[in-house]
Amino acid sequence: MSNNELLRTEKIGKLLFKFSLPAIVGMLVNALYNVVDRMYIGWLGPLAMTGIGLSLPLMTLLMGLSMLVGIGSGARISIRLGQNRKDDAEHILGNAFVLLILIMASAMVLGLIFKTPLLYLFGASSATIDYADQYLTVILLGSVFQGLGFGLTGVMRSEGSPKQAMLTTLAGAITNIILDPIFIFALGMGIRGAAVATIISQFVTMALVLRHFGKGKGHLKIHRKNFKLDTGIIASILSIGMSPFFMQVAASIVTVVSNNALKSTGGDIAIGAMTVINAIAIFFLMPIFGLNQGTQPIVGYNYGAKQYDRVKKTLKLAILAGTCVSTTGFLLTQFFTEQLIHIFNSDPELVSVATHGMKIFLSMLPVIGFQIISANYFQAVGKAPKAIFLSLLRQVIVLIPLLIILPKFFGLSGVWYAGPAADFTASVVTAIFLFHEMRHLDEVQA
Repeated sequence: MSNNELLRTEKIGKLLFKFSLPAIVGMLVNALYNVVDRMYIGWLGPLAMTGIGLSLPLMTLLMGLSMLVGIGSGARISIRLGQNRKDDAEHILGNAFVLLILIMASAMVLGLIFKTPLLYLFGASSATIDYADQYLTVILLGSVFQGLGFGLTGVMRSEGSPKQAMLTTLAGAITNIILDPIFIFALGMGIRGAAVATIISQFVTMALVLRHFGKGKGHLKIHRKNFKLDTGIIASILSIGMSPFFMQVAASIVTVVSNNALKSTGGDIAIGAMTVINAIAIFFLMPIFGLNQGTQPIVGYNYGAKQYDRVKKTLKLAILAGTCVSTTGFLLTQFFTEQLIHIFNSDPELVSVATHGMKIFLSMLPVIGFQIISANYFQAVGKAPKAIFLSLLRQVIVLIPLLIILPKFFGLSGVWYAGPAADFTASVVTAIFLFHEMRHLDEVQA
């Protein structure tokens, strides 16, 4: 039975497991190598950890550009395959390939030109600018590797090759884990060595993805005839990809605002503490993102095929699984706080600040699974405006004002409380949107 037939007829629970597990494993490995990366860098000292935190806004923006094209094209490809339009799906793939190269190369050049003033804008000080500059310069040089590797791995899942996507991600992650200690310590490259290991791992992922699509090992193949950019295809990709892109842009803006609030209320060490907290949080959020990736082709295909019962069942199971994951993360971060922080750094001041911060900042983790999965639903079915709004609600509309206002009254604690307040508000609004969407599907199906 072909993957397309499976998407149409297989039991939802089994299908969600098949598509999500490889993505979850891949995301967990990605999270693991991010944790290992931060762990080794943390051993260089608390200011090195702060240097990573200062680089995050631009790194997040690079990821957003990859998602803009990768997720946008993946959603469109899922829908076209659900409509039995393979040639159109391959045309989208070819345009996505070229678009990723153009966008990421442009980002690399602009980033290298403006990186120093940007780092100071992001909250750098004379004590931390060198760490951030060393790391970010190398990361920028690998922008195209990241764009093609991450962006097209998502397309692999959308075309029905989740296992191959998982193995591709695993190869890159394992490469990074192996190379980190070699470049950082054995070769004495320090924080720059961590960045070199990262871009080599991204190159490995990119090479495997291009081999998959170049040789037609999956359902789709890259053809040169599809390289000529089509404005209609580009618009259709960007209209869907804008939601995750804006979410990443929002995350970048939040990091900038947060870094400056942290610097003014807690100094350089507070930025390092938040970097540790984010590294721990992402380990629990990655499985939810993996669920999203596994859910998207199932929802997109069945929505295109007008099988709305299957769409709703997929969504319910994904929300349940996502909530279980996020609740587990909440329990671990609340009851094993110091143990988790000591993995990254044992500096007494950093541990003290991060311990207090993490208990508050991640206190709304249980509702995050629901919010992320539900917002992704609107993206998967092509309802970009709603998906964009729900993405921006949590990270811009609510969070940024709180990050500006609360620290004025509560100091450093105000930064920590802004996160859970925004998470709760966004989850309530998302629930309202989803309720009306499910009622609409019931009416269409009746």
